[in-house]
Amino acid sequence: MTGRVAIYDTTLRDGTQREGISLSVADKLKVTRLLDDLGVSYIEGGWPGSNPKDAAYFEAVRELPLRHAKVAAFGSTCRKGARPEEDENIRALVEAHTPVVTVVGKTSMLHVRDVLQTTPEENLRMIRESVAYLKSLGKEVIYDAEHFFDGLKLDLE
Repeated sequence: MTGRVAIYDTTLRDGTQREGISLSVADKLKVTRLLDDLGVSYIEGGWPGSNPKDAAYFEAVRELPLRHAKVAAFGSTCRKGARPEEDENIRALVEAHTPVVTVVGKTSMLHVRDVLQTTPEENLRMIRESVAYLKSLGKEVIYDAEHFFDGLKLDLE
């Protein structure tokens, strides 16, 4: 144990989903610098491929000399029936050129059935293959177990 706590900050994605907040690329870069100065370990930069501003941010942030933080690109697992190497979302994560990617996947069977409209086995395949593919490219992968506690409450197994 090193006694070190790694802080993962979501301000640039999750923190900007409120109505009335819109950060420019310059704003996002300034926040990135401030978070790095604070010693934050991971900065989630946004969802590459979701909009031109996030694409521009991921290109620009490569030029920032960060001392502490690693920038993470956020996205979902590959789609149902798709292979990760052919999935446009996974491709956008790779093309963000970040050392870290955060992959969100469904962990509530309610969401697996009703949102993804797939089976538990296919959901696990999507998670397993997405993480394995990104790791095979040398990425540090963080898995975001979306709705974990709600899913656990609904189905302990």
